Amino acid sequence: MASNDRVRQRGITIHRPIIYGNTAVVLTQQERETVPSPDHTHRWTVAVRSPASADSETVGGKDDLSYFIKRVTFKLHDTYTVPSRTFDKPPFEVTETGWGEFEIQIRINFVPESGEKAVVVYHHLKLHPWTAAGSNDPEIPPLEVAMKMGPVHSWQYDEIVFHDPFQSFLNILTAHPPTALPRHKSRPVPFHTANPASLEASRGGVPEFTQQMEREEAERLEAARKAVVAETDNWRGRLIGKEKELEKLKRLLEARGGSTD
Repeated sequence: MASNDRVRQRGITIHRPIIYGNTAVVLTQQERETVPSPDHTHRWTVAVRSPASADSETVGGKDDLSYFIKRVTFKLHDTYTVPSRTFDKPPFEVTETGWGEFEIQIRINFVPESGEKAVVVYHHLKLHPWTAAGSNDPEIPPLEVAMKMGPVHSWQYDEIVFHDPFQSFLNILTAHPPTALPRHKSRPVPFHTANPASLEASRGGVPEFTQQMEREEAERLEAARKAVVAETDNWRGRLIGKEKELEKLKRLLEARGGSTD
């Protein structure tokens, strides 16, 4: 007979916030002489962290996530000598050098107590400064210009949701509440392409996730949901109208067919 610890708590949903992404800097000429390839122009770090920041120089990372994350595997571009990098303890991050952007697969495995399958997310490695859509700024500025602009940050907030968790895992999660995010913005905000208006607010230093960002993101998602519902209702109405027209034409054709027999 299973102990209570291995019984799933039906109807309970609990989540834990994470961020994943990267920070990149341009290598100096002296640094480029020491890296594996002379073609490498940037040093970057891709990571999975908690959203709350540990200090003013780092994006996120205040909480130790190893209480529910057992392992993180980063799948880099195949041109790297060891493209698959696995970490069984924090920090869950890879620091490398390179010259090009590419998609990184991030596989997150949870502790055995969870009984949960791994989660896979994808991150596009960002090396070059963000630019506003329609601006005259080059997508890839000269290295000297990019260096003066400072580090490039590309981070995504996400929430891992656990439905009907085992009691033992629920106990672990509730014993480690995530650090609350700051209420208001005191540093730049992380830029995301889904919110172009945040580009200007992302400039000027190391970004920080805040509760205000969460609220604004929730509002944008709700607005998007309402727009989708409205568009769906519009097309449904048009479809119903067309179906009525089709039925009317069918009846008209049947009536005409009957009168010519």
